[in-house]
Amino acid sequence: MKDLTKGNILKGLIAFTLPLLLGNFFQVLYNTADTLIVGQTLGKDALASVGATGSINFLIVGFAQGMTAGLTILTAQRFGAKDKNSVKKSYITGLYFTIAISILLSIVSVIFVGSLLELMQTPSEIFAGAKTFLTIMLGGMIATNLYAYLSNALRALGDSKTPLYALVVASILNIGLEYFAILVLHLGLLGSSAATILAQAISVIYLFWHIKKKVPDFHLTKDLLGYDPKEVLHHARLAVPMGFQSSIIAIGSITLQIALNKMGTNAVATQAIVSKIDQLAMLPMMSIGLAMATFGAQNYGAKQYKRINQGLSRSIAIAVGWSIGFALLLNLAHFYFTTAFISASQTAVIKMASHYYLVNGSFYWLLAILFVTRSTIQGLGNAKIPTLCGFAELFMRAGVAIVGVLLLNYTVIISSNPAAWIGSTSILIPTTIQMVKRFRNNQDLYEKAKLIPKRKTLRNVFHH
Repeated sequence: MKDLTKGNILKGLIAFTLPLLLGNFFQVLYNTADTLIVGQTLGKDALASVGATGSINFLIVGFAQGMTAGLTILTAQRFGAKDKNSVKKSYITGLYFTIAISILLSIVSVIFVGSLLELMQTPSEIFAGAKTFLTIMLGGMIATNLYAYLSNALRALGDSKTPLYALVVASILNIGLEYFAILVLHLGLLGSSAATILAQAISVIYLFWHIKKKVPDFHLTKDLLGYDPKEVLHHARLAVPMGFQSSIIAIGSITLQIALNKMGTNAVATQAIVSKIDQLAMLPMMSIGLAMATFGAQNYGAKQYKRINQGLSRSIAIAVGWSIGFALLLNLAHFYFTTAFISASQTAVIKMASHYYLVNGSFYWLLAILFVTRSTIQGLGNAKIPTLCGFAELFMRAGVAIVGVLLLNYTVIISSNPAAWIGSTSILIPTTIQMVKRFRNNQDLYEKAKLIPKRKTLRNVFHH
């Protein structure tokens, strides 16, 4: 476990972020394996089938995983405040929440998976494959969500290494199992999705074992296993808005996917590829953002407000620097990025992908600011601002995508992503500036925190 309320800020952030970065890399590898293996072994239509499921998967699983992130904010704050009994209560409450929402969403989503694909106007030639792949992924989402929750819970205590170890094993297993299922068992997309879920389940078993053996902060007594309505309500106030925030963003992605579906199979296949490249670009941004969520939560619990400002400025500098460097590399070597997923003979897809990299890569720096500031605000327990940002993203992304469809213009459609980032940061940047000003005088805030209940203090930070 790592206490982020003490020591050198930059050194602590880097030490905490590096395992997150590696973990996110393997998470992308884990998710990308489906696309890469399917594209190289089963062809363009199978690749498009997987690509067509991304937005729906993001909508449903993203809601549950957004909730898991919200559930562990209180865990991190309580750990920073050195309240061990409350940390345990937070852990078991979040675990119950995750299991319940996963089972409910799996049942509902599997029933309506065909209707969702029809609603998205999925091309007929890839509909059956997309339905098969998505049914397995959504039916087994409890493994995916439990991994996300347990990983977030461990990170709340400052442990970013153990989730990495679990994910490395799962990623290697996933690749091996997928090749075996497709090339040996000839199970096609069914085998691809089943292999992914099985590998994720193994990582969950490992995390439970690790917690039992080495994480006393999560060891529970019988009196803590019961249902506590107050704890559930307290966690739901953060978890549910963050779940909806993820879903709101996903709805915008679905709008984009519908727009691309109207452009034909080449556009869908291109999106399946470039979405993975986007994930690669976002790795350090997301990682430093996740680090700041835990850093901010722990230091808020410990009332170390000045450290939050210092950590925020350093994190933004790192994230923006990466985003600019990667955008340059991507546009210079676009051919090699794209042909890692599809044959060089698919010139139409390669050309569309190159154009996408130019349009979206030019705004990666803004996305970096978005990730860091939004995660920091979430770590302080404010779910309202990130939710408003989600609505802004939805409005901008959907609006631009619809215009692109009406014009049948690919450039306008793919510009919906930068438009969404502009919409979100138009709220985040002023809010962050206000927060920094309120945190600047650490002593004044510390004195107020002694006199004002914590929830009210946080409200003052953003709205006073």
